[in-house]
Amino acid sequence: MEKRKLGSTGLEVSAIGLGCMGMSAFYGTIDEAESIATIERAAELGVTLLDTAEVYGPNTNEELVGRAVAGRREQVVIATKFGMVIDADGSRRIDGAPETVRRSIDGSLNRLQTDYVDLYYQHRVDPGVPIEETVGAMAELVEQGKVRYLGLSEASAATIRRAHAVHPIAAVQSEYSLWTRDPEAEVLPTLRELGIGLVAYSPLGRGFLSGRFRSLQELEPDDSRRAGPRFAEENMGSNLKLAETVERLAGEKGTTAAQLALAWVLAQGQGVVPIPGTKRRSYLEQNAAAVEVELTPEELGRIEAELPEVAGERYDEPGMSIVNR
Repeated sequence: MEKRKLGSTGLEVSAIGLGCMGMSAFYGTIDEAESIATIERAAELGVTLLDTAEVYGPNTNEELVGRAVAGRREQVVIATKFGMVIDADGSRRIDGAPETVRRSIDGSLNRLQTDYVDLYYQHRVDPGVPIEETVGAMAELVEQGKVRYLGLSEASAATIRRAHAVHPIAAVQSEYSLWTRDPEAEVLPTLRELGIGLVAYSPLGRGFLSGRFRSLQELEPDDSRRAGPRFAEENMGSNLKLAETVERLAGEKGTTAAQLALAWVLAQGQGVVPIPGTKRRSYLEQNAAAVEVELTPEELGRIEAELPEVAGERYDEPGMSIVNR
């Protein structure tokens, strides 16, 4: 597996990582045995970057990752996130207070069965706490050896600059794919200027770009994607045309739609690392093979020219209100 460095900090990871969220939450049926086997297979393939968060489950995804990497900790790069809190009544809130930073890392280390996290993200920026205070507390964790590198998730360019002035930020995680190009306007240029990597989550459009489903009825009743605006009936028709275009171009290239979509993300620069999520070994193996797909300038130009516009926001209104802050 090809390696890439996330920015100028020296953190080296596999060119394609593995998003572990769906193994424990949000995307329907859970199969822990297959999920653990998928993480183990990832290590065999050289897919070293594993992405989790305390809110996934909550907590159970970190526990699963911890069990899966037991005995092979040094072979993987564990990234986790803090600061998205689910209260007893099921409501969510964002908490970037320094005391939350210090408390959260200890919980994550315990669940992951490790004494350090490679990459520690603030899951969403807390507008009620200056980013300097949050990152200052995160920097203390680096000094203590509990964390090796710092990251932010869904932060604005201005916030990234302020955070980076306190302590070097290795990576910013944002949604980035053929149907979510938001980072290109301000975030990506800022990351390149500052020497920060981009970790692209949902690089397959939450599975939609892989062509695996064409209607909501194909998703399980408790699948969170059912509530996504881009999966809504009024947007589904337009977005199916986008997915069909990806599938057609992939067929001409001799790849799967997922591999073409991942190859496009990889082609956006050496500092960009996609983390497609899956809970099955078969899809993991297909995704990992995308590193072998090279897109020529002409092919990239065709994708740009022929891909229809996406319909609908990527989150509902509450979800959109907590990104790019």
